[in-house]
Amino acid sequence: MIQDFFSSNNIKHIDYKDLDILRKFINPNGRIISGKRGGLTAKNQRALASAIKRARFMGLLPYVAK
Repeated sequence: MIQDFFSSNNIKHIDYKDLDILRKFINPNGRIISGKRGGLTAKNQRALASAIKRARFMGLLPYVAK
């Protein structure tokens, strides 16, 4: 079984302030990459989406690309 990014790197908590990791799961247009395409489990995909949305609300990540 293939492990997802967070399980293989032993990341327990997906933090909205860790922008380098969050940017890996955003396409050039600013949309969140799907769990199937990103290879994440459903639990980690939900946590990732929440972290990206929180970072967008705080102004750390853009909503759309220019």
